[in-house]
Amino acid sequence: MIHYSIYFFESIAKALLQMNKALNQTKILVIDDHELVLGGTLGVLKENYPDAEFFTAQTARDALLQVNSTVLDLVVSDLSIPETLGESSRTDTGIRLLKTLMEKHPTLNLVVQSTYLEALIRIKPEIDNHQGGFTVADKSIPSSEMLNRVDWSLRGLTHTKDLRGNLQGLEVKQEWLTLLALAFEEGLQDKQIAKQMCVSERTVRNYWTKIQDVLEVYPETGKNIRIQTQIRAREEGLID
Repeated sequence: MIHYSIYFFESIAKALLQMNKALNQTKILVIDDHELVLGGTLGVLKENYPDAEFFTAQTARDALLQVNSTVLDLVVSDLSIPETLGESSRTDTGIRLLKTLMEKHPTLNLVVQSTYLEALIRIKPEIDNHQGGFTVADKSIPSSEMLNRVDWSLRGLTHTKDLRGNLQGLEVKQEWLTLLALAFEEGLQDKQIAKQMCVSERTVRNYWTKIQDVLEVYPETGKNIRIQTQIRAREEGLID
């Protein structure tokens, strides 16, 4: 008959406790390409979630690798990040990352921490349909308020009322975003835009009319309506 000492059972109990703790440990990924901001965010989170396990990423590619290799409870991400090391930080890179995360991980809790939250209007339908928590936090708000947003997201809540602009509640059509990008980021004229989008020039002109109406841009004497459209589109977060 095998006799086991009390120390044996105590060690087994400790091992099981550690395993259970590891399984239930909150796992948080923080994404920001600025080391000072990344360190500051980590410091605040570690102080309030001392038992959590933290991961970091400074590019969209590294973030996707982390998310795909680890079961995470929360992602806290800046919007303006580079695709890979050495590339420039761009808001549309962060937008694409968020869209991918919501498509592939529909229950993942997300917090967007940025000074350019208006750009989220580009993916508002995806945010509204996301099954996990989704909150936004302007980088200017106090740490205590940012922590509230983190807590809300971990609880599966959605909080996007901080998104400013006149387009709230309006579905921004993908073809409008494509048109704006081709015109103001690639510098194409309507004829080339029509070819790129595989539509007629008349359709392109119709898109311009719809966009300008939504942005409340109308012909004014002495003003270039395309330049005014560009200014308003940037103010509303539709382009970088």
